[in-house]
Amino acid sequence: METERFEALIDAILAIIITVIVLEIPLASLGSWESLYELRYDFFIYAISFIVCFNFWNYNNNLFNIVNKIDPNVIWTMGITLFVFSLLPYFTIFVGENFYLFFPQFMYGLLFLVTAILSMLIGKFLKETDPGNIALQLALSNHYPLYWTIIIVLIGMVIGYFIFPPAIIICCLISIVGVWFIPKLINVI
Repeated sequence: METERFEALIDAILAIIITVIVLEIPLASLGSWESLYELRYDFFIYAISFIVCFNFWNYNNNLFNIVNKIDPNVIWTMGITLFVFSLLPYFTIFVGENFYLFFPQFMYGLLFLVTAILSMLIGKFLKETDPGNIALQLALSNHYPLYWTIIIVLIGMVIGYFIFPPAIIICCLISIVGVWFIPKLINVI
């Protein structure tokens, strides 16, 4: 199966997710700086969720630019991934309204973990579907960035449980930055 329509579907779903996140940002009750300051956690989590969406789109856009064909395993696994990822607006609001509580932060981090695991599974299915695609095989030859995402978020969950719940979302943000720098560090080492 060709990938163009599949890529368009992914793009459309991510656009809807970002739109829902934006629409759920609460309005300041008064026209003052103080009322905007009261929404600082909502804006902070929105910014992280936007970066998460952009990162997910960028990863998949770069990946599917070199994919020649897909199969039902890829389609259904991506569908499940997009379903899980579509919960991002809900957990964005959940964390924004309960910023210092563990459970909302944990659920946000769990979304990261499940998405990373499903992304590794998609990579496995893509490699099996198109074994002759050298560029794809090289691009998916290691999952170090996704492994590091899982490790960093799990560390955040432990810190969040015992010490400071917002450590989870901070680790989610660090894991996004790590996805960009860890491959470069591994190539240097």
